[in-house]
Amino acid sequence: MDKIELIRSNRKSLAIEVTRDLRVIVRAPVKMPEKEINRFIGEKADWIDKSFRKMQERQENQPQGRLLTPQDIKLLTTRAKRVIPPKVDRYAKVLGVDYNRITIRMQKSRWGSCSGQGNLNFNCLLMRAPDDVVDYVIVHELCHRKEMNHSDRFWALVESVLPDYKEKRKWLKDHGSELMQK
Repeated sequence: MDKIELIRSNRKSLAIEVTRDLRVIVRAPVKMPEKEINRFIGEKADWIDKSFRKMQERQENQPQGRLLTPQDIKLLTTRAKRVIPPKVDRYAKVLGVDYNRITIRMQKSRWGSCSGQGNLNFNCLLMRAPDDVVDYVIVHELCHRKEMNHSDRFWALVESVLPDYKEKRKWLKDHGSELMQK
């Protein structure tokens, strides 16, 4: 870590970010004194160090050592648009639920979501996961059509369709950050 970039803007609080390209950025309010910013950086030094090392490790473990290109993302999105809707249709019938629109896009932190109106969103990066993990995410989101929460009833519903869902969920927790790497 060579230097810390300071970006001032019309914000109310301080924030620190370690980017994928290994830059450390501090965002600060325009009028905040430099002394206060430096004190904040000092207090967060351990976190900055840890986050920087973690990001460095991710870079080193990056498959093929390269980032996804816009073309890669387009291909993943196209594939997802072909693969996911028939699966959604099949599992919706199994669960006896309906849904509205299916949207596929690149997302930074979510695999899927379900709105109160029944719109389903899926991350194109799911196409980098095993097929049964994709099924789990689809079933998870469709179960929200009956239970818009993560209650015991919700998980029982997921389990009624995928008895081994905990394995898929664990796989996603263990490997999800690798898939999210862009």
